[in-house]
Amino acid sequence: MRGAVKQHFELSDAQPGTNGCCQARLRPQNCRMNFAGKLIAWDHLARWREDFRRTGRKLVVTNGCFDVLHLGHVTYLEAARNEGEALLVGVNADAGVKELKGPTRPINEERDRALVLAALESVTGVCIFPGRTATQFLALAKPDTYVKGGDYTLETINQDERRAVEGVGGRIMFLPIVPGKSTTATLAAISHR
Repeated sequence: MRGAVKQHFELSDAQPGTNGCCQARLRPQNCRMNFAGKLIAWDHLARWREDFRRTGRKLVVTNGCFDVLHLGHVTYLEAARNEGEALLVGVNADAGVKELKGPTRPINEERDRALVLAALESVTGVCIFPGRTATQFLALAKPDTYVKGGDYTLETINQDERRAVEGVGGRIMFLPIVPGKSTTATLAAISHR
């Protein structure tokens, strides 16, 4: 077992109580983390995707507002990531969220929402996209698999988004939602306290 793990990780040489990683923990070869490095600028997305395609790995893509992150989101994102080898998350820009959710939203600014998502282990990259729909984002992201929540079907998702995915040979799948877990429910609970 240890040999299999060691292919991806190595034991830290640092001593407990020092600035390095604890000796007893497994760590990636570089102990430092930089979740901001997972942000992909809109104008770099096409190049990022081409570079990623050359790795031969399968890319899962999803998108949403992700305004107030909750258990439903992280459960969904983990399940999405498990459908491929990397997960790219598209985040609606602030103007798009306002169009979709109303004048009091978003609660968190687009960069904050993107950075919180980037900090999740299941997320490989995050890109903030303009507009109300993800059609342009999907055309650039060219997903091998596009994942949406189980509250959608092939008939109810945005049909331009569907064509963008199917046009590049991607498959579309729907993952179950976590009952009772939504940003709307979270905000309602906060307002009633």
